[in-house]
Amino acid sequence: MTHPGGLVGGRYRLAERIGAGAMGVVWRAHDERLGRTVALKQLVLPAGLGAAEAAEAVERVMREGRIAARLHHPNAIGVFDVTDHDGTPWLVMEYLASRSLATVLAEYGPLPPRDVAEIGRQLADALAAAHAAGIVHRDIKPGNVLLGDGGVAKLTDFGISRAKDDVTVTQTGVLAGTPAYLAPEVARGADPSQAADVFALGATLYTAVEGQPPFGLHDNPIALLHQVAAGRVIPPRQAGPLTALLMSLLRADPAQRVTMAQARDALAGIAAGQAFAPAPAAFEAETMMDLPVGLYGSGQEEASGQRRRPALLVAAGVALAVLAGLFMLAATTGPPERPRAQAPPTTTADSTTVQTTTTTPPPTTTTPPPTAAELQSAVLEYYALLPKHPETAWTRLGPSMQARGYSSYEDFWDGIDAVQAVPVHADAASMTMRVLLVLRRDDRRPVAEVHDLVLIRSGDALLIESDTKIGATAVPTTTRKRGRG
Repeated sequence: MTHPGGLVGGRYRLAERIGAGAMGVVWRAHDERLGRTVALKQLVLPAGLGAAEAAEAVERVMREGRIAARLHHPNAIGVFDVTDHDGTPWLVMEYLASRSLATVLAEYGPLPPRDVAEIGRQLADALAAAHAAGIVHRDIKPGNVLLGDGGVAKLTDFGISRAKDDVTVTQTGVLAGTPAYLAPEVARGADPSQAADVFALGATLYTAVEGQPPFGLHDNPIALLHQVAAGRVIPPRQAGPLTALLMSLLRADPAQRVTMAQARDALAGIAAGQAFAPAPAAFEAETMMDLPVGLYGSGQEEASGQRRRPALLVAAGVALAVLAGLFMLAATTGPPERPRAQAPPTTTADSTTVQTTTTTPPPTTTTPPPTAAELQSAVLEYYALLPKHPETAWTRLGPSMQARGYSSYEDFWDGIDAVQAVPVHADAASMTMRVLLVLRRDDRRPVAEVHDLVLIRSGDALLIESDTKIGATAVPTTTRKRGRG
């Protein structure tokens, strides 16, 4: 009997319905044999469902039981057993007094970034364990995140999960996953991977802090799928210290996303008040290019002197070594100095068209200076918006930077394919920041640059008021062997 008081499987006494989905109902129940509270997931087949579809639905429940039973993690709802009742399987699961993240967001609206980071840390820890076990969840969304007492977060519903050794179960015409949280490559027809889980986690956390999914809301799921497939994420506006990490999780190219374990560590740092510093991307090219010796100084476009000869099959570590050398130089030349005098803004042909060498210090105020972590977050949030969203990044610039006009700023970033930013120094007292940038310009070789930034406070926002390039070098790339067809 599927009503309160009914007995399932000869031992589970139903208490109340606590949830429902497209093909299932979840009950709170009492295990009369072991004397504990459990959650029972009842399979409910829609009327008129064909035999093949019904068989797949049953297999989905069994697959969820098998996969979830393999994953033992404090942030994933455990499955204890599968019992048969009236010819259909019921999952016997861990019971958590909780509400879904979707319910919490509907009731309270967006959550504070650091709270979302702590939720994400727990989910990422469970998913990292799942990935290590060869399991891809494939349906991470706010409705599958349970929030319990004491701040605990647990992931549930492994119904469309896949283990690496699992037999594929796919119903024709049915898309596995929720469109608003799908990775672009999955929307284009690729099989869900661990990288797709990373994207879905990012989309879930984005929703928690922004109040809507990263591709917005759309009544037409097909139109939404087209939007997802294009990979055009709406830049976050309320994410604060989460911004840079969210943009990293939501990269359109799955190869450029961080791993789930890296996401977990970054979320733990943000939850603890630390800034997230994305690592420079490793760029590849078809041929090995010349490596200029030395650094380019401020105002110099290219250092003179000999160049090293091209080499074949140079290890990819050479590029990282060059970046490391530039980083070390930046780290050992002392923190940036705040400009003391005003001068007209100047630019160079090979650097950002909105760079200025000096600026007027902001007026003295009784507002306490930001912390170094807040400076880092502001700068990383700014670069996370580029080069795809210059119109939003423009609003993060101060008056001196905006004085040259938006047109030249947009033209510069239109010629950049990718940018990565790594903090070097942050001085809270002077509100200055030194940052290592890796820029890839169209088909040209990547360039690593060190910039000194000065920030000012405008209300609650931190704006970049001055940008001075103090050094640069080209990043060598490797040659890939081509097979002969």
